[in-house]
Amino acid sequence: MSDPVPVHPRKFTYADYRTWPEDERWELIDGEALAMTPGPGTLHQIIFRGLFRQLDAFLRGGPCQLFSDPYEFRLARPGQSEDEITDVVKPDLAVVCDPSRYDGKGGIGAPDFVIEILSPSSASRDQVAKRRLYERHGVREYWVVDPEERLVFVARRSAAGTYGGTDIHDAEGLALEVAAFPGLTVRFDEVFPPRPKVVRESPAPYHPG
Repeated sequence: MSDPVPVHPRKFTYADYRTWPEDERWELIDGEALAMTPGPGTLHQIIFRGLFRQLDAFLRGGPCQLFSDPYEFRLARPGQSEDEITDVVKPDLAVVCDPSRYDGKGGIGAPDFVIEILSPSSASRDQVAKRRLYERHGVREYWVVDPEERLVFVARRSAAGTYGGTDIHDAEGLALEVAAFPGLTVRFDEVFPPRPKVVRESPAPYHPG
């Protein structure tokens, strides 16, 4: 996801969120207002396109819908009215299979599958705060893609309703199945660009004097 920056100390709700300027990009996590930077970098976009193409090709024509940032999800906690919601997020990629979980304004409740693409300043939030948030709201599978280290962090919801541990995969040559969607395998050689070739120059010949 693009870099979020906390800017206010008090808790906000979806009612507050709706009053903010439409040309500004925000998320709410536990009522904390997070301003998102205007746009992602080049590598982020390359990775996003590679993931989107594969997910879209698999899901097209089926009952599930693929959404991407800036599409937003309102995640209500028990007893919260829409105005009282304190969690509003814009995942890089999200899949929703139940049509009752989205309306004209965006997603309602947890997606089935979420992918976030790290940026340096969003790493702790995506790997800690959002992991807890998605676990609490029932996201079945959550991937975090680290562009710089070329790693994929995978959390899957267990029968107990928790994620448990996180599996860490090296993206080099990786073909990773989405457990939430049997038959869907993401090939990361089609996601990451080739590594730049390192050209090593031979040392100059030594001529003793």
